[in-house]
Amino acid sequence: MGVVLRNLQKVVPLRRARLRKDVDTLRHILGIQKFDLGVICVDNDRIQQINNTYRKKNVPTDVLSFPFYEDIRPGKLPCPHHRDELNLGDIFLGVEFVMKQCQEESLDLHGALTVVTAHGICHLLGYRHETEEDWTEMLQKENYILSEFNRLTGRHLEPLMKRCSQDR
Repeated sequence: MGVVLRNLQKVVPLRRARLRKDVDTLRHILGIQKFDLGVICVDNDRIQQINNTYRKKNVPTDVLSFPFYEDIRPGKLPCPHHRDELNLGDIFLGVEFVMKQCQEESLDLHGALTVVTAHGICHLLGYRHETEEDWTEMLQKENYILSEFNRLTGRHLEPLMKRCSQDR
């Protein structure tokens, strides 16, 4: 199974091959290679429209996740009964929003996109940050994922805690 990576925005130059490689590494760390995953890169207008439609928040954001399995418990992988259920869902990356954050905080765009993708995958796997307890559990998972990612790649990525705490 694989990753469908689409770039539907033209605002930010994007190296899709690098992002695809990073997403594949994240999938390996989580043991979810057998599941399909959609990653769709969009601009501020599109992510704001999606955020308003589904979350009633009329603002752009960095990442929105739409899980195939809505009732999955954090830390548990789905148990598909049919081959066409080998799908985790879709992640929309607000690439323009992330780029502006990177400019403000002097961060690498592609590293930040990998971090927000990890955050989005956590949502697809049942993690939430609606309560302090949920937030702590999700942050622990993100820390684990990114520490393994860093070990495998030699990079130095960390969760973007400020971003997540604003979204709660």
